Amino acid sequence: MRIARNSLIVLGLSALLTTGIATGTAVAEPPNIPSETTARSELAALTVKADGTSTGYSRDKFPHWDDQGGSCNTREVVLKRDGTNVVTDSSCAATSGTWKSPYDGATWTAASDVDIDHVVPLAAAWRTGASAWTTAKREAFANDLTNPQLIAVTDNVNQEKGDKSPDEWKPPLTTYWCTYAKMWIDVKYEWQLTIDSAEKTALSEMLDRC
Repeated sequence: MRIARNSLIVLGLSALLTTGIATGTAVAEPPNIPSETTARSELAALTVKADGTSTGYSRDKFPHWDDQGGSCNTREVVLKRDGTNVVTDSSCAATSGTWKSPYDGATWTAASDVDIDHVVPLAAAWRTGASAWTTAKREAFANDLTNPQLIAVTDNVNQEKGDKSPDEWKPPLTTYWCTYAKMWIDVKYEWQLTIDSAEKTALSEMLDRC
């Protein structure tokens, strides 16, 4: 499944650009969020080990907001996907729309109030395996539109999260913990990243809310 889903990234981008942007249909959440049963199986399959260090980390080592065609970059594709009635200009920048952040339940009508969160933060990925990846693989991770890795959320909530794992930070809305855990687990599983014991415990407890 891992190989098949990651191999569909290009096709997934094409579909988003063809259907999401052209029709204005909003998708409330990232694609391919697994069921609770699948998430528990994926969690059990993850390698548990202490996180590595942040030595050598830089966001520049994860090139992000790539051109996705049609003048749109990755951020703009997610804004369109996760918003309602999103209108864009000729450069694909969102000029109007409505975004409801699932992390805190806040609703925004200005794209500047919305961040695109990497569910598994880039620095967290670096400490759990991505430091050994090629730049091309880190770029694919940072622009992953196929797995549940990118989501539009309130900007200061995203900044509060930073690079914290679920044992250190959870969405303010406890009703979203189940979904957040499923997304986090799936991204780690699909990209073969490790987890530490505290992270695994927190994720398991969050799944208990499903």
